[in-house]
Parts: sequence; structure tokens; C-alpha cells
Amino acid sequence: MKPIQMVDVVGQYNKIKSEIDAAALRVIESGQYILGSDVAQFENEIAAYLGARYAVGCASGTDALLVALMALGIGRGDEVITTSFTFVATVEMLALLGAKPVYVDIDEKTFTMEPNKIEKAITSKTKAILPVHLYGQSVDMDPLLEIARQHNLFVIEDMCQAIGAEYKGKKVGTLGTIGCISFFPSKNLGGFGDSGMVITNDPALAETMRMIITHGSKERYKHEIIGLNSRLDTLQAAMLRVKLRYLDKWISARREFAKKYNNLFTNASLQLPFVAPYGKHVYHQYTLRLKNRDHVAEHLRKKNIPHAIYYPIPLHLQNAYRTKEFSEGSLPVTENIAKEVLSLPMHTELDDEQQEYIAKSVIEAL
Repeated sequence: MKPIQMVDVVGQYNKIKSEIDAAALRVIESGQYILGSDVAQFENEIAAYLGARYAVGCASGTDALLVALMALGIGRGDEVITTSFTFVATVEMLALLGAKPVYVDIDEKTFTMEPNKIEKAITSKTKAILPVHLYGQSVDMDPLLEIARQHNLFVIEDMCQAIGAEYKGKKVGTLGTIGCISFFPSKNLGGFGDSGMVITNDPALAETMRMIITHGSKERYKHEIIGLNSRLDTLQAAMLRVKLRYLDKWISARREFAKKYNNLFTNASLQLPFVAPYGKHVYHQYTLRLKNRDHVAEHLRKKNIPHAIYYPIPLHLQNAYRTKEFSEGSLPVTENIAKEVLSLPMHTELDDEQQEYIAKSVIEAL
């Protein structure tokens, strides 16, 4: 059996090496390393894939969140309703702008924010809702969007783990005000370094975000708004254009691997990844819920099986983000799930032998 990887980016690259290498060499030979033609073409292709009007490339998924918040004018004293069970970037960008995250608890099955808890969290300072489509699965968006409409709130979709995922037949990232994408190498559509994108159907927002990523300017040396240096590299765009052509095929493979895992765990004492009936799960992670998670993780470590815990400490309990309002015990579902989740290897290069060995090892530990 070949060595098991948590994410096999090299194996995936080797299958399309000639196309990737040709795209990279084309950019290198062109000399157009900043905002070359591949950037605009990739933006158009992503917009078409998602069914959005506008896509603006930026330097990372983290920057995508920052650019979205800046474009909507969210800053000091504003409140944004979000989840504590996510990667730190979701809240990190709020903190940098002086905005306040207001957390709501998550659903026991999907691990995404509970829409029915949002309304009670709204105050006169609330400016936006920031749902996270976690592990490759959509938040239940209809009730969330209705609440946002009633209270005139922006909706910023953190889809950094969920490109290609769907909610009632529509791609996530296109349902709210702005969608934020990460092309971090381990993502379902991963680059060869940091890169990201923001998605919107609003032409004015698209123009503002395009200005923000280039130092707040439309014309060189004329700075109309405060901005950043957060451009998508031409090299990344060129290589991501190649990989985009394979994305649906890779998503299908992930879904088949998830079915295989599910079958192998049919009689095991654990919670399989739940697939909500309203959506299409793209399995950025294959995440189990286990009562004896740490014991299982240690057993896998001894058997040289990679695994991960996304996320062991919820954001409201992190030292950098602790507040009196959200102390330990304030988000009980989030806190319990953080103690029980375990993600297994999930990527396009898995094979039957590897999956059977991984599942057998989990069941041994149980």
C-alpha cells in the first residue's frame, strides 16, 4: 500500500503536470506577473462556474474576508453574527477592523450555524451575518437570508471550504451579498500557494472590491478609498484555470470516496458526516463525530494514518478572542462538537486499499 496522505497535492499535480507546467511557463515567458491576462480570464471562468455576475481575485481566502468587510463599510463598533466553529480567519478579520463577532451556536448534525438562533442575536449595532459553509456543506440559507432581508443586513458567505457546494441547486457564494473563496493548496480547488477571490452580483460592490485589492485606486497613483495590496498572482490564476477544468470531476471523486467510507463504517459506533437534504456536499473534509475521539486519534497516529481535528478549540475560547459575553459554556453544542470531531484523509488520490485500512483502524480503536 502506498503511504497515506491527509491531502495528496503532489499526486494530483503529477496527473496534470504537463498542463500545469505549460500554464506556468506561459506566464513566466510573458513577463506579466501582476494582473496578467490569466487573472481576468480566471475571474470570468469562476463567475461563470458559480453563476455569479462578478469575481475579483485577491491574495488569499483570509484577504477575501477582509476585502468583503471593507467593501461593506464594516468597522469599529459594528457587530457581525457568525459561528465560533470555524478557522480563525473568519473572526480575525473582524477583529482587525474593530468589529465585534457575535456568535450563535451550531447544528448538531451539519456543524454549521443554526439560523433559528440568529434573530435573538441581532442588535442595533448588527451590520451583517457571516455564515461559514463548513467542511464542504452549505448552511441552511433560506431562513438566514429571510432574517437578513427583514433586518436589512448584509450576508457574507465564507465558502473557503465549499467551492462547488450547492444549496437548493444554486452554488454557495452567490446567495448572499458577497462570497469569499480560498484557493489554499489543500482546498478542493487549490493553488500552488495562497490565493483567493470575492464573488458578488452587485456591480458597485465589485468595483469597490477591485479598488480595495489595488491600494484603493482605479487609476495609478490616485487613491480614492483605503485599500490593500491583495492582488491574485498571474501564476496562480494560470494554474488554477487548468485545475478548474477538473473541479467537478474531483468533487464527484470525493463524493464517491465519502460513500465508500460510509459503507465501511456502517455498523460502527460513530456519527457519519451528515448530508443536509437541501444541499450538495463536496467533502472538503470527511469528518466523523466520536465520543472517544482522542483515543481514536492516538491509535491512528501509532498506525501512521494522518488525521486532523478541525477545530479543537472554538474561537470564543481562544485567548486572542475571549470575552465575558462568550465564556465557556455559552455555546454548548459548539463546545461539545469541538471535543468529538475527527477528520480522515480525503482527497482525489485515495484508493480502496487505503480507505479500507483507515476504516479498519478507526473501528479497531472504537
